[in-house]
Amino acid sequence: MNLSMLPLVIGWPQIVLIVVVVLLLFGGRKIPELMRGLGSGLKEFKDASKEDSDDKNLDEKK
Repeated sequence: MNLSMLPLVIGWPQIVLIVVVVLLLFGGRKIPELMRGLGSGLKEFKDASKEDSDDKNLDEKK
């Protein structure tokens, strides 16, 4: 493994640390609201990228 890629490898200890830090920063009550916002943002992004690819496909058929 290349040593420059080593910091990008995320294992279970790093995931646990991230979850603990998020809980400390936002608290347990705010987490569902943040995840809901993240989910709706991802859904909008997927819809927009799908519309873009549909438009691109229509342009290629003309």
